[in-house]
Amino acid sequence: MAEVLEEIALLLEMKDENPFKVRAYRHGAEIVRGFDDSIVALAARGELEGIKGIGEALRDKLHELATTGSLKFYDELKAEFPDGLFGLFDLQGLGPKKVKVLHRELGVGSVADLKAACEAGKVAGLAGFGAKTQHHLLEAITLHESSAGLRLLGDVSTLVGKLLDALQAHPAVGRSAVAGSFRRAKETVHDLDFLVATKAPADVCLAFTKLPQVHSVIACGATKASVRTEDGVQCDLRAVSNAEFPFALQYFTGSKEHNVALRSLALKRGLSLNEYGFTASGKRSATDELPEVHDEADIYRALGLHFIEPELRENRGEIEEAAQRPLPRLVELAELRGTFHNHTTASDGVHTLEEMAAEAIELGLQYLGIADHSKSLTVANGLDEERLAAQIGEIRRLNRGFEGFQLLAGSEVDILRDGTIDFVDDTLARLDYCVASVHTAFTLDEKTMTRRICRAMENEHVTMIGHLTGRLLLKRDGYAVDHARIIDCAAETRTVIELNCNPQRLDMDWRWWKRARDKGVLCSINPDAHSTGGIHYLGIGVRLARKGWLRRQDVLNTRTFAEITTFLGTPKAKR
Repeated sequence: MAEVLEEIALLLEMKDENPFKVRAYRHGAEIVRGFDDSIVALAARGELEGIKGIGEALRDKLHELATTGSLKFYDELKAEFPDGLFGLFDLQGLGPKKVKVLHRELGVGSVADLKAACEAGKVAGLAGFGAKTQHHLLEAITLHESSAGLRLLGDVSTLVGKLLDALQAHPAVGRSAVAGSFRRAKETVHDLDFLVATKAPADVCLAFTKLPQVHSVIACGATKASVRTEDGVQCDLRAVSNAEFPFALQYFTGSKEHNVALRSLALKRGLSLNEYGFTASGKRSATDELPEVHDEADIYRALGLHFIEPELRENRGEIEEAAQRPLPRLVELAELRGTFHNHTTASDGVHTLEEMAAEAIELGLQYLGIADHSKSLTVANGLDEERLAAQIGEIRRLNRGFEGFQLLAGSEVDILRDGTIDFVDDTLARLDYCVASVHTAFTLDEKTMTRRICRAMENEHVTMIGHLTGRLLLKRDGYAVDHARIIDCAAETRTVIELNCNPQRLDMDWRWWKRARDKGVLCSINPDAHSTGGIHYLGIGVRLARKGWLRRQDVLNTRTFAEITTFLGTPKAKR
């Protein structure tokens, strides 16, 4: 339902419809996506009255979608454009206005059409495009093609939960798990790998192919099944015995590099390790007793290793460290007490201060930081000094009515091209904290961009750096930065670095967090929430923090409100 509303907004924008009408559909999509209860069931019963942001026209359309599975208005609107048009919106640098020009002037209706037009040099000749834009579009198409078949970790999380629940509910299933890159918390995944322990593998495999999420069956055998969901995600199931389950779970979790290293260790101990179990190898006699294994930890113990959490299994030093000592206890979602980077209707969010606070309270948080955009980002309705002052006053007023919870007054302040900050120091000093982010001039070279961000960190009022590289996974590569230098500068200036856990960002990349941790740089897991539903991205953020070797003490927002107040009230130089 949310996707249909979003696509209607895009098509209406292509037709130059009233911007307020376009915004209403976008706002409606956000409300649908972030709604707590079953909005589909409510829509089917015609019970959407009273939901703020869902007017009569939207109520009728959602009712039609929920009861018939289609929407006449949407179908007729979509029929006015080529089938492949929506693929163009996945490319960085293309919005409705440019897509409209490409469609009108060159007949571009798909990514393939655009690629041919760019390669023929036709796009460079269009007004508002030019050779540079044509070059960047070809780069975006290359990225799009290389990402084919990949899905964002956050986009498949709900599906994984539903399939696991269904598998575990089967009476013949003893144990079930998801494996593969999803279990390792890779930021993007290809296929989803499921595993069950059962005495009736064929029955479970057949039942898997009949789940309501399944659109088509690729294969179904006695111990394996592969299906494709309505969203086109391939899901593979393997059914094994209870004794084989730990070995299969370890093997199919991966990574390949991690598994190769484990098998090498096993051979040195006279063991052969595969997805079915241990067997004798080398000097070990076939009659020698094999290690007793009930779970994954027993496998690692048999190889002389402390247990390695799934997120760390990338052969990036975890095996060597696990041979010497227990690995650190990684941060957990239940340890988060609040978060800092969140937007409201004051800038480009879709929910009010009160609504965002209510959601945070419902999630059991002690504090929620509000960081609407600053004045230079006019496209996001950034706040000027006067509007920011009014918001600070409103936050202070609301806080007087809360018990066990507080809003924090912050701002996502733009880092300007020269590294200066969008607000003067006197304005920044009135805030509880400040998130400084880059939103413009992405094409600066690495040295200049790094110097720009480092200069921002030198400002005593900048608490943390937001979405370090500005990347949008599967859509836009991050701008060039020297991660090592920025981490060093953050350590020197005592600036926090954000782990932006919007599924499209997951930025700073997990591969750099261990270095940051070892340098004493604090992480703040922030959802960059533009709606109440966005606050729930914290769960994905914790998974990526774990993948980056982060412990509770490495994450700023595991601290209580009292501890945060002390931290924010202490000058950076003394933290």
